[in-house]
Parts: sequence; structure tokens; C-alpha cells
Amino acid sequence: MKIQFYKYQGTGNDFVMVDNRGGNFNYNNAEFISSICDRRYGIGCDGLILIEDNKDLDFTMKYFNSDGSELGMCGNGARCVTQFAKKLGIINDSAIFQASDGAHHAEIIDNNYVRVKMNDIDMSNYDLIDKNFDNIYLDNGAPHLVINSNNIDKIDVFNEGRKIRYGDKYKHEGVNINFVEFTSNSSLCKVRTYERGVEDETLSCGTGAIAVAVVLNYSNIINKEEIKISMKGGNLKVSFNRVGDNFSNIWLSGAVSEIYKGEINGDIKG
Repeated sequence: MKIQFYKYQGTGNDFVMVDNRGGNFNYNNAEFISSICDRRYGIGCDGLILIEDNKDLDFTMKYFNSDGSELGMCGNGARCVTQFAKKLGIINDSAIFQASDGAHHAEIIDNNYVRVKMNDIDMSNYDLIDKNFDNIYLDNGAPHLVINSNNIDKIDVFNEGRKIRYGDKYKHEGVNINFVEFTSNSSLCKVRTYERGVEDETLSCGTGAIAVAVVLNYSNIINKEEIKISMKGGNLKVSFNRVGDNFSNIWLSGAVSEIYKGEINGDIKG
């Protein structure tokens, strides 16, 4: 049986989208999901996203990494799935949907600019590795390590990220590694991210952008509550309200576009 899919991208983070409101997609088959995401033998993407029915909210978002695992929240994926939900006629320009880390609000500002509200972050929950911002860990729906870096364009993100991700500390749970270069007193910083599940550098990472923005503000490096994050795939904006250690009203904003649609031979629940 054929499965219809759509491909979307959000600042270079690309996703295959499937309308699974009928419940027929066999998402227990990690090998099949991985084959869809494979850039040589499949469609090719950073992750697969299913839209499913939700009796209380507009829809449920199920996100799978390109290795077939269902791990954590994806910020750019959430922005893309919101636009996809509008295409399907599920929503108009706003949504409340369920994801792996809880319910999220989302808004379509225009046809290709979408923002999503993320969960609050309480930095007092973390035993910070270095409060002076050399190496800080936090979890905002996905685990992130934020590393202060120089000459970011010259960093071998694949190999340096892989060393940390598969080192003794993180090899079991996994971690996303964000290399950050910033200019003091600026509201713009450059970020490159190695993503677990994809196991490579991606052109953009939404939860990574949020982690970086929160860490920069918490470390008193950028004292603004709206921070622009420059990634290889484009620019994201992170805004929030901070009171002490708590960050609330966190919004991730950026461009989204549909690339194409098609059909693939499917693995359907029997």
C-alpha cells in the first residue's frame, strides 16, 4: 500500500510528514522509519513526523529521529507540523497540540513564518558544569550541551560532536552538542549543532537554539529577552521572559516551507 507524504523544511531542518489520523502507519518499525529518512536509499530527512488525532487538542505530533528512535521534542519539527496541520485543514492560524514533552501552542504569522511555544526552563534544576559558560548542560524537551567556541566555521562538528555524544558521560542517553560563537553585547550568535538520533551535524536545531539563548541570558552574556540565532540553514528567533532562574513564555520563531509531496511504499499496520 502506498503512503502519501509531504516534505517540509524549517531553516534547513527537513522532515517527512505523514497524516496518520487513520492510525495505519506502523511506527513500531524503526527500520522502516530509518529507511524513509535515509538520504541515499529513501526520501531523505532529519526526521519523520506523524499527525494523529487528539480528542482534547487539535492534534498529536509524533516525532522520530532519522535512526528510527522516538526521542525528545523537535522545535523546528513542531513549527513545520503546524503549517502541515493548516494544509490538512485541521487548524487555521493557531494550534494547541500534544508532543512528547506535553502540550504546545503554535501560531502561523504568515504562510511561511511559524512560531511555537516551548516548555518553561528552570535553570536551578541543573548542576551546571561551568556557570561562566564554557560547557553547560540543560534539557528543554531534548538534552543539550552548550559549548563556548571560537572560529566556529572551522570546527569539525561531526567528529568533535561524536566524541562527546559517545563519550562515557552521554553514550547511553545521548546528547545534542551546540558549538556557539558570539560577540559580547550583541543579540546575535552563531550556532552549529551535532544532533543525536541524526548522528551528524544538521543545518538547524530549534531546541538547540532555545538552549543556547537561555544559556547566554542566564550567563549574563546577552541581557536581552529576544535573541537571534544564526545557523547554517538560516536564522531563528528565541524570545522569553526571565525571572531569576526561571525562563517562561519561550517562543521559537522562523521560516517554514513545503518542499514537495509524493508516495512511498508503506509499512501498514495489519
